[in-house]
Amino acid sequence: MTNPKGRFLANVFPLVAGQAFFQTAGILVAALSGLVGYNLAADKALATLPVAVVSIGTASALIPASMLMKKYGRKRGFMVGIGLGFLAGALTSLGIYLVDFRLFIIGNMFVGAYQGFSQYYRFAAAESVPEADRSKAISWVVSGGVFAAVAGPSIARLTRDIGDIPFLYSYISIMALSVCALAAVSRIRHDTHEAAIQEPAHDGRPLSEILKRPAFIGAITSSAVGSAVMVMVMTATPITMKLCGYNADDSSLVIQWHVLGMFVPSFFTGNLIQRFGAVRVISCGIFIFLLHLSLALSGTAIFHFTTGLIFLGIGWNFMFIGGTALLTKSYANGDRARSQAFHDFLVYAVATLSSFMAGAALDHWGWNVVNLIAAPLLIAAFAVLQWYAMTERKSQVT
Repeated sequence: MTNPKGRFLANVFPLVAGQAFFQTAGILVAALSGLVGYNLAADKALATLPVAVVSIGTASALIPASMLMKKYGRKRGFMVGIGLGFLAGALTSLGIYLVDFRLFIIGNMFVGAYQGFSQYYRFAAAESVPEADRSKAISWVVSGGVFAAVAGPSIARLTRDIGDIPFLYSYISIMALSVCALAAVSRIRHDTHEAAIQEPAHDGRPLSEILKRPAFIGAITSSAVGSAVMVMVMTATPITMKLCGYNADDSSLVIQWHVLGMFVPSFFTGNLIQRFGAVRVISCGIFIFLLHLSLALSGTAIFHFTTGLIFLGIGWNFMFIGGTALLTKSYANGDRARSQAFHDFLVYAVATLSSFMAGAALDHWGWNVVNLIAAPLLIAAFAVLQWYAMTERKSQVT
């Protein structure tokens, strides 16, 4: 009989690997699509549009992906998503080859659709382990980004100048990463598949009732604000560095450190949540975001970009994993698919808006304003989290 630790690893590791390969493709796109967009777009204010449509693709795929997985299971749903990732690599490569900005944008939207399906890796992991281990399972899946933090920017640097067309082979590599992800996801165990799709026959509570639950409000606030601030600043960073005179290698290295900040804490974030609670971890993430803000406003040296983006990544990690942990407490089994889909849809809808804002704000007002926009969002998130904590304390007393 498999021991609990062995069962945990057998259920979660294929999802960690799938996350690693998907995230590698995503980080590569985040690092390069703004620069490729700047080269291809006639109107430079639209340079970040390819990055923005990734979030549109994600938001558009989240609900269909949830419905598909509820009917056919997690494993088949993940394979469909990986197929969309392969198609994304083909379309973005063709767009670069043909110097077609529109085709490149469409390809980036399919990258987002792949991401939409892949968002359920962390939920599949949480559903495959006992309740006490859920935050740890979520954290381990997100830690797949550590591999991606090294591999994504490295692939970008190594493939950028291959051949006569810059960046072409960088996007061809997305197809190879999709094949690797398929090999990993094919190892998902049958019992994980069953855990993901077993739900009561009834439809659960109305969505309007789910949205009123304090835990859901706290979860969506934490995840959405953390993702919005992170995406907005990360999208603007490579272009800002280009305007400051830095080259693509410099910006790739900064993004690499940022992504390490996003995912390395995942090895202990779950344990921190188990020990101190999600609200305290999220609040700590908000404070770390403010550290980034102070650095970003104090200068544009490599030190300011690198250290600030590391803080930006750590803040996102605490807010996103903490928000996901809160979300798992906000629904019963019958509400699972609907709650997860709506949560992630709202997160990526907000991220889409922040991506659009990044290009326009940077073009019209500059780097400082891009960062200052984050301050009121973080203050509002902190207020909501304190309200949720107070509500929880009152409910425990009564």
